[in-house]
Parts: sequence; structure tokens; C-alpha cells
Amino acid sequence: MASSKNKNQTSLALHKVIMVGSGGVGKSALTLQFMYDEFVEDYEPTKADSYRKKVVLDGEDVQIDILDTAGQEDYAAIRDNYFRSGEGFLLVFSITEYESFVATTELREQILRVKEEETIPMLLVGNKSDLEDRRKVHVEEVVEKVNEWRVQYVETSAKTRANVDKVFFDLMREVRMKKMAEGMDKNGPSGKKKKKRCYIL
Repeated sequence: MASSKNKNQTSLALHKVIMVGSGGVGKSALTLQFMYDEFVEDYEPTKADSYRKKVVLDGEDVQIDILDTAGQEDYAAIRDNYFRSGEGFLLVFSITEYESFVATTELREQILRVKEEETIPMLLVGNKSDLEDRRKVHVEEVVEKVNEWRVQYVETSAKTRANVDKVFFDLMREVRMKKMAEGMDKNGPSGKKKKKRCYIL
């Protein structure tokens, strides 16, 4: 019985998502909220954690594999391996910590360098939207960055669960779209579409 269950799971489409961002921005809190519907305030991971969950994406059963990166980002080789294995990336910063917003630029550059691809499914995520009174990162500045990068920007709160599902599902849609486009490219040329930008605040 177990083998048929595993067989069924392996036949599902699998989308590999990597959580990237400075320490303390809430990567783990977002991941755990998405996985288990619970808010963990003082979670201090010492190693990367991998999670897998079966979800329904636009009526289709799929699996999402989430790698929640932690302290090893300091080791370039380990970090590069993570980035190489990912199909989509959530670039997370805290709206209460300006340095974490600045750090997303370097992280994105590292991802682009490792992946060596033109289009990489990526969302910029401003977490801790429940702490609006402590905001240090202004939306105008973020909009400028996402216009330049041509990515979607969403503000989330792992605490209140605001937009948590949205960022994972939107990223999975982008990953799926890229896989479909690559499938089409193999079968013949396809016209390039300009990516739409959208801001969820």
C-alpha cells in the first residue's frame, strides 16, 4: 500500500522553492506558517531545512519542495549548491530592517551568477507587514527595485498569515510557466512575453 502511495507522489509535478534572505527576516516563520499553519516567533535554525508538501495549484495536485536556508549561506560552495538546485526563489526581507532590504540585491546577483539564466522565477517578499509602525523600508523604494528587476513584490506577515499562501502559490505558478515555456522552446520557437509586474501591499 505504501509503495503505491509513494508512486503516486513521485508522479506529481514537483516545484523546488528556495527561501533566501538575511537572518531574522522571517524565512522560517513564513515556511512553517505555510507548511503547518502555525506561527513560530523564536525559531533559530542552525542548518538548512527542507520541507515537502502536496498542494492543489489551480486545480492540479503538485508537490512543493521548500529549502529554508540558514547559517550556511556564509559558505559560498554550499550556498551555490542550494541556488543551483532551486527552480524558484523567494527573496525575503523585513520591512522593519533596512539592511535586509539592501542585502536582497547581492543575493539576487549571486542567484543570477549561479543559475546563468536570463529569467529565473523570483518574488521579492517584504515580511513583517504587521509591524507597519516600525517600517524602515518605504514602498516607493521597493517599487523602484522591482521595476528594474521585473519581479512581483508582495508584503507578508508570518504572524497574521497575510499573503503567506499567495507568495508560495504565485512563485509556483511562475516556476510552472517557465517549465512549460522551456517545453515549448524544445518543440519550436515561442514568442517572448513581457513579464507583468504587480505589487501586493
